[in-house]
Amino acid sequence: MPKKKIIVKTKQTKTKTAKIKQAKTKATKTKKAKRLTPAKRLTPREKKIQEIKKKLIAWREAVLEEAEAALNELPGQTVFPDLGDQATAETERSFMLRLRGRERRLLKKIENAIERIEERIFGICDKCGKEIDVRRLEARPVTTMCIECKMQQEEEERLTEM
Repeated sequence: MPKKKIIVKTKQTKTKTAKIKQAKTKATKTKKAKRLTPAKRLTPREKKIQEIKKKLIAWREAVLEEAEAALNELPGQTVFPDLGDQATAETERSFMLRLRGRERRLLKKIENAIERIEERIFGICDKCGKEIDVRRLEARPVTTMCIECKMQQEEEERLTEM
């Protein structure tokens, strides 16, 4: 008579088998979760927008530093004996103040662009709602209009000036 093989399943064998199954299930779930998380994978457009955000922040810092340096150098009201010198000094002061005003408006646009990036509405045309081409965003990161809408706006401005 042949001997029968007796397989004895012990508690340890059952536990090891269960642990292996759990590990495989957990690994599969983790892989699926990694595939499904969109935060990890950015589209090329989103990567460009993040690069633009870094440039905007650096640009903002540079403008603020220049503005601070310019305010420290801004000549005060001085009285010159010669009226020509007085007029030149006033013209220079007026010019510097006008530049500061332009920088202030630029800073507002930069801040607005950074906020739009954080709100995930950056790169969407305010007028037509279409995506603004990435090349335009790289060239003019503070823009809020696509090239077509901006050209239309400029044409309308030219017509009203005439």
